[in-house]
Amino acid sequence: MTWTESAAAQSHPMLAAPNHDELVEQLFVRDLKLYVMQEVEPVQREIAQVLLADGKARASNNPAANLREQMAGLDSFRTWLSLKRESQRQLWSAVGDSVARQADELEALGRFDSPRGSVTVDPEFAVPDYVADADIHLMPGGNGFDDGSLLQGAVMDRGGAVYMLGRNGGMLNDLRGHTAMAHLLTIAPDIEPERILDMGCGIGASTVPAAATFPDAEVHGIDVGASILRYAHARAEHLGAAVHFRQGSAEHTPYPDGHFDVVYSCVLLHETSPEAMAAILAESKRLLKPGGIAIHLEVPLIHEFGDVWQELSSELEAQYNNEPNWRGALSADYASLMAAAGFGDVKVGYQSTATDAHKSPKVFKDQSDGVFRSWFVASGRA
Repeated sequence: MTWTESAAAQSHPMLAAPNHDELVEQLFVRDLKLYVMQEVEPVQREIAQVLLADGKARASNNPAANLREQMAGLDSFRTWLSLKRESQRQLWSAVGDSVARQADELEALGRFDSPRGSVTVDPEFAVPDYVADADIHLMPGGNGFDDGSLLQGAVMDRGGAVYMLGRNGGMLNDLRGHTAMAHLLTIAPDIEPERILDMGCGIGASTVPAAATFPDAEVHGIDVGASILRYAHARAEHLGAAVHFRQGSAEHTPYPDGHFDVVYSCVLLHETSPEAMAAILAESKRLLKPGGIAIHLEVPLIHEFGDVWQELSSELEAQYNNEPNWRGALSADYASLMAAAGFGDVKVGYQSTATDAHKSPKVFKDQSDGVFRSWFVASGRA
């Protein structure tokens, strides 16, 4: 089986299919990004460690800022930052051109006579500033962009597939959703939820796994972007999932108190703000029935800032990949935040990656197995 055939087997009709030249360009960008992350960045870390060991970057009340000042004089450091940002720009450019070529076909695929689920957008909805003020991940227009189409969602889906390519569930990019559901079954193996909500659902890559894991449940997804929600709805329909998508903020949703048995998010919090994080946790508590479960999954890079290079690299990730709350979300005390939001039976740790919530091993522990092998999870009961 060729790479193209393997990708198609894990795909769905809404995923923009590149022609030969587009595929070559997208694979080049993917390989460039891997080279920057796996070959160039480690060298910069080694240089930083030498500077720190020599004491040249410690003579400051802000050692990370001082380290950055020291490294800014190095050609290799400036080149790394340029490549880091430009490779991400090239990703969206390559994918955007491919999606634009297929715009009419994708729009036609997004129309249904008898859909299983639904999508509701609000023309009066105001996108939160932390989304509107930055093109998250450098995606032109950002998550909240809306031109009346579903094409922004198509760009996000294909862009994510190219960026992750095989590491996060093949072309479906759904391992995070399966892992969140695996955590749910780890802590509540007999649960049979009636209603589930995915907060910050995006294109629904982490929402569809909830519908697959609990086919009798009513599954909902909420997000700020109208275009990505139209796409999420079409994507879910083609994957056979009945999901009800709605435009709104996870900070203040339109659902009534105690409406859900399970509320969860997947890598949402690092794209918000410290204030929004607290509001989202409080809202997830409000939405749950007594005894209901909230799960908030994040990247497995949670740490206490003390390693100067780690602190600097987090700052650079926020700046050069437009991650508005990267530093805040990765250094938060989730046990305290969950308790402050009113949750009991709080669990904080790492859930091993699952490809199927029912069949995959259910391993939850204190230590991470590494990026893509486990995900950080904070959960609690209402």
